Amino acid sequence: MKQINAEILTIGDEILYGQITDTNSQWMSAELDQLGIKVVRKTTVGDTEEAILTAFEEAESRADIILITGGLGPTNDDLTMPMLARYFDSEIIMNEAVLNHVKDFFERRGRVFTELNKRQALVPKIAQVLHNELGTAPGTWYERNGKVFVSMPGVPHEMKNLMKTHVLPKLQQVFQTPVIYHKLIKTVGIGESFLADKIKVWEDNLPEHVSLAYLPSVGHVKLRLTAVGEDREQLEKDVDLLIKSFLPLGGDYVYGYDNTTLEEAVGDILKKTGKTIAFAESCSGGYVQHKITTIAGSSSYFQGGVVPYHNDHKINLLGVRPETLEEHGAVSGACVKEMAEGVRKLFKADIGASSSGIAGPGGGTSDKPVGTVWIAYADGEKTITKKLQLTQNRELNIKLTEIAVLNLVRKRFTT
Repeated sequence: MKQINAEILTIGDEILYGQITDTNSQWMSAELDQLGIKVVRKTTVGDTEEAILTAFEEAESRADIILITGGLGPTNDDLTMPMLARYFDSEIIMNEAVLNHVKDFFERRGRVFTELNKRQALVPKIAQVLHNELGTAPGTWYERNGKVFVSMPGVPHEMKNLMKTHVLPKLQQVFQTPVIYHKLIKTVGIGESFLADKIKVWEDNLPEHVSLAYLPSVGHVKLRLTAVGEDREQLEKDVDLLIKSFLPLGGDYVYGYDNTTLEEAVGDILKKTGKTIAFAESCSGGYVQHKITTIAGSSSYFQGGVVPYHNDHKINLLGVRPETLEEHGAVSGACVKEMAEGVRKLFKADIGASSSGIAGPGGGTSDKPVGTVWIAYADGEKTITKKLQLTQNRELNIKLTEIAVLNLVRKRFTT
């Protein structure tokens, strides 16, 4: 079955200037993916005739479907309709149905209908008009040489309504599309290149209808398996079998699939095992606790925590020995060990976890440069400490510390 490709074309100087964020393209891509339509490019152009016409021509050369948003207002800088008329060599006419809708739209809201508003009803004669019940700018549909152009307003709720009620159903009628099935494998604690080395043979032997993409982010690497075919149930089975063969190679780093977050995964482990946890955070400033409590139901396993930034609080609240701080310093394995053990006892939790480090941008030394962080896990039977050497960026170091602490807890139960 032929793969159907789409390009999303966004028109407007305001997007290029960064004055508004283009959220439409992401939403449209997800909807098209559900239909088995692959978005091959997203393009944004300014409000000039040459740029718009060139974008139309280039998009038509590489895509079967061109979805256009923006540039449909009644003012002179809104060029989408006249450029579509020129591109399809069509005259522009006053569409009576659109005109009546626009008049009614203003009257129902007690607003004055002006000659400028009347221009919203000017559309290319060749176009099929798509009724926009939520606004005044109509959608329009064009077909030529097996290609489809669709123009829609840039206002998100108007565009989404047009897509759901008109565009997506019509695309399904015009194009026979394959099934596209995605599955995300979410890993933590290993870099992209190291993971790629571990699974190279597995990746090289993927079947032709399944592709793999690496999606790295802060502290994580997502692997996206994409299967294309005609039978969704069979594609799901194929991908499940591939994941089973993947797990012996990279399973130690897998914490979940699809939309699962690391804090959800750790929370699920704690609920299943009936364990409770408490945190003592110095350099991460309570960020681990913030993330763990974003999960509904976390009160069943999260007992509480402290942020003992000052050494006096490490001593008085957590029982860190003064001699430990004098001999090793606050940023040390010895200190975080006692912090983890102390916070576990303080909150009567099954598990204590801790962090202490130099987040930056200042405070580093030759022995302990910025980015030096120690973390610890204690459960009454075993205490584990780990040294991290992170970055020069304070915000990034806090996020990476949170990920490392939660992963340390996860690994205690999965390895």
